[in-house]
Amino acid sequence: MNDEQRDRARDRAHDDRRQEAFRTFLRTQRVWDTELPAFDPATAPAEPLPLFHRWFIEAVTAGQAEPHTMTLATADERGRPDVRTLMLHDADERGWHFASHATSRKGRQLAARPDGALGFYWPAQGRAVRLRGRVLTGSPEESSAGLHARSTGALASALVGRQSDVLGSEEELARANRAAWERARDEPDAEAATWTAYVLVPDEVEFFQGDAHRRHVRLRYRHEEGARARWVRELLWP
Repeated sequence: MNDEQRDRARDRAHDDRRQEAFRTFLRTQRVWDTELPAFDPATAPAEPLPLFHRWFIEAVTAGQAEPHTMTLATADERGRPDVRTLMLHDADERGWHFASHATSRKGRQLAARPDGALGFYWPAQGRAVRLRGRVLTGSPEESSAGLHARSTGALASALVGRQSDVLGSEEELARANRAAWERARDEPDAEAATWTAYVLVPDEVEFFQGDAHRRHVRLRYRHEEGARARWVRELLWP
């Protein structure tokens, strides 16, 4: 074995030890290291929205950090899935609301394929909520009202724009950010032209309640269209 081969063998051995250390560390992480609440699906309401409201409030009460953060999944022009984390703006009879720039990656994907999925995870209570459905675009008036109901920082972030574009340097971002903050303070009614309100109208909502003995409860609401549109409730194997 020559020196180059010995070096490669040493590097591989080092990588193997590092990988095994990570794997061991990963396996030591606990899941739901807390007392989990009980969930009787027989007591669930006929529609998913009231249950979501209740679980959200209970997550906040349990001390869950940032319970309004969620993952949004979309698909690109080739059908490949894409996912990111963003904030819930509302959940009402229309659906689950969020906002972004229409020119961002998710905005472009939703314009081409207006279907999406949302996921909430609240480990403080071992709960998760999953939704799938059509994503509709709000009006310019709705988009503007939603933006200006939020903080100065939110407006400044929207005014920066160029979301998902390639960034040339950190200095470029710093300059744009300073200018956006100044404008947001001076013009609290300033408009961000591409800022867009979206609402996911679910046809499927699943509530997951974890169980320490792995007898997890999964309750799915499935919307059936027809002369008498209704939500069908069904249990799923964990």
